[in-house]
Amino acid sequence: MTDLTRSMLDAAAGLIAAHGARGLRMADVATKAGVSRQTVYNEFRNKGRLVQAVALHKTAEFVDGLRERMAGCADPVDGLRAGFGFAFDLAASDPLARSVLGGAHAEDMLPMLTTRGRPVLDLATAAVAAHVREHWPLLTPERTALVADTAVRIAISHLLTPATCGVESVVEVTVSLIG
Repeated sequence: MTDLTRSMLDAAAGLIAAHGARGLRMADVATKAGVSRQTVYNEFRNKGRLVQAVALHKTAEFVDGLRERMAGCADPVDGLRAGFGFAFDLAASDPLARSVLGGAHAEDMLPMLTTRGRPVLDLATAAVAAHVREHWPLLTPERTALVADTAVRIAISHLLTPATCGVESVVEVTVSLIG
């Protein structure tokens, strides 16, 4: 991804957090990113594609951090705890995530995590599945897929309806499924 694309995505993310996806205007993205409106259209074609690109860009931030934290721990369970802890902390501090998960404009982007959430789910599940495969190689591919999918779905559930035990719930269920 080029710096220019990243700049436009970051500008759009900030605007969506403030005004919702419905309130997003390509001209505002251009102004905030310091480019022409035509540049934004050339890169993303339309507002729907820009919103989808923002969702995937922000998901990649979460997933990259999740991967780094999981890989940074010698103990694989501590890795899960660190990875999901990072995702929960980022969700609490990131303006777009806070907006999507419970802000005034949540309904605009919430489908990116629910009814149209397959791209987000696939990215996060792949990262967790890789961690599980690496540390529990005796699990069947089907079991690994089940463990990863369940862990991510529980994490998303806790992000949508926060609880004090969110990270521990994800880790406990994940470990119990691993057996």
